[in-house]
Amino acid sequence: MKENVVAPLAPVTVEGTLGDLPAHNASESPSGIAFSRRGADGTWSQVTWSQFADEVTALAKGLVASGVTVGDRVALMSRTRYEWTLIDFATWAAGAVVVPIYETSSPDQIQWILEDSGAATVFVETETHAAAVASVQAETQGVDRVHVIDSGALDALRAEGADVADADLEARREGLDRRSLATLIYTSGTTGRPKGCRLTHGNFLDLTDNTIGKLGPDVLAPGSSTLLFLPLAHVFARFIEVLCVAAKVRMGHSSDIKTLLADFASFEPTFILAVPRVFEKIYNSAEAKAATDGKGKIFQRAAAVAIAYSEALDSGGPGLLLRLQHALFDKLVYGKLRAAMGGQVQYAVSGGGPLGTRLGHFYRGIGLIILEGYGLTETTAPVTVNTPDKIKIGTVGPPLPGSGVRIAEDGEILLQGVGVFTTYHGNDEATAGAIQDGWFSTGDIGELDEDGYLRITGRKKEILVTAGGKNVAPAVLEDRLRAHPLVSQCIVVGDQKPFIAALITLDADMWPLWASSQGLEGVSVEQARTHPKVLEAVQAAVDRANSAVSKAESIRKFDILPGDFTEENGYLTPSLKLKRTIVMRDFSDAVEQLYSPVASS
Repeated sequence: MKENVVAPLAPVTVEGTLGDLPAHNASESPSGIAFSRRGADGTWSQVTWSQFADEVTALAKGLVASGVTVGDRVALMSRTRYEWTLIDFATWAAGAVVVPIYETSSPDQIQWILEDSGAATVFVETETHAAAVASVQAETQGVDRVHVIDSGALDALRAEGADVADADLEARREGLDRRSLATLIYTSGTTGRPKGCRLTHGNFLDLTDNTIGKLGPDVLAPGSSTLLFLPLAHVFARFIEVLCVAAKVRMGHSSDIKTLLADFASFEPTFILAVPRVFEKIYNSAEAKAATDGKGKIFQRAAAVAIAYSEALDSGGPGLLLRLQHALFDKLVYGKLRAAMGGQVQYAVSGGGPLGTRLGHFYRGIGLIILEGYGLTETTAPVTVNTPDKIKIGTVGPPLPGSGVRIAEDGEILLQGVGVFTTYHGNDEATAGAIQDGWFSTGDIGELDEDGYLRITGRKKEILVTAGGKNVAPAVLEDRLRAHPLVSQCIVVGDQKPFIAALITLDADMWPLWASSQGLEGVSVEQARTHPKVLEAVQAAVDRANSAVSKAESIRKFDILPGDFTEENGYLTPSLKLKRTIVMRDFSDAVEQLYSPVASS
């Protein structure tokens, strides 16, 4: 199959904006629980739809009083927290456009986004963020107001807008509809300057309406809830935020990954969303802890049974022996893993990159169904997603209603649909290169199966061609390498080289647990790079990765680098994707060393 286009489920309309949702929900379900907010003492307080609508209105009036007009850009730089969602909807209620900025952004990135978007008003979370904005404010045209959330800015704005009439606020949205610009989201930028994607109210609302129509009865049923912990500056979390508000699903926010498991336990979400690296971390942490407690073999057997059980679900069902083993490990292992995620999680939505069949089967085998999907900033997040009625692990599902997928002659994935953007901000050249004949060129390589399910096989620019002419997609090897608890990040190399090799970094968080299980207490992470036991373990991980590919595609050499690839040092995007171009530039000497006569002998 080369094309799969699915008709929309939701009625086609241009009416309404995102700013209308809070008041609409308050009129339909005033006492319904909209949000749970975590206080300083760790307890959760409830916010009703009526309360949320009142807060949105009060803050929107403050924006009006402060001089924000229809279409103005309002930048927002913060961790994931309730106030982000509040500012989002208040800005939309005031008729303005939200410009997210990652709270980890460098001053250069901040300056570029503020200048390119034309933002005059900026919300930041902390005084540290305010200082970052101030450091580039003199070189940035137009920024005249910076509101610091942690310094009482929202209360000050509410007071400032106390005299703005309801009618004046409502008039702000009279000329707006689904065709109007809602947000400028800047791409993470694995290469070059981030581009501003112009996403409309309709991109979000139309995609939301169709997603509710498809997933609503299962994932978004009454009583469902989710805890957001991914950055809301990322389109994936932002879409889920809008989806939850539109579907009246209770939502919470968590901004510290170190307290995530505790937040899961107290919030008890029914579904979660994460990027693949989060699911890898959860698995690796559980495996490492089991090894430290002397239960490593039990965990490995439990994992193997979970994967086999899930695989059997796709081929006639598990036999009696496998069912008995599964029931045993459900008491010993799987139940504890589910409890660590709050005990109520039924579904997890994975996006931002391929999850891999191993993890997909493992999590389904322990009782957590991962609905893997696919989308980009330019598509307002999901274009395809696996749905509970028919899951194909290893694929990212069929198109959502109102969306379509086409496979070009060279294997590139092309997309169209209600969520797909129409233009990059102020960049006609990039727009012309990305959209042709109504189809958006993703740069990803994939295939559609006989049922129209999409499988991602690699990135167009990341396909390696060895000196012998062999085409190699690095994603399969990298996914399997990262499955080892010791491996944090890796990059497979070998373009125009005689063989495939890899640069690997160690996971500093996992090292103490793994070291303890191996009797290596006192050995530092830096010393571990050359320790025989570590080299043996990483070689075993390489061998396991190589078992998934042909000999010509297999990794022949590897090097363990000092440090790690992180967002802070510029080697990962905020959605935890590797910036390959930058890594290859900065570690070119390490790559060449892999192919030196001494290393290759």
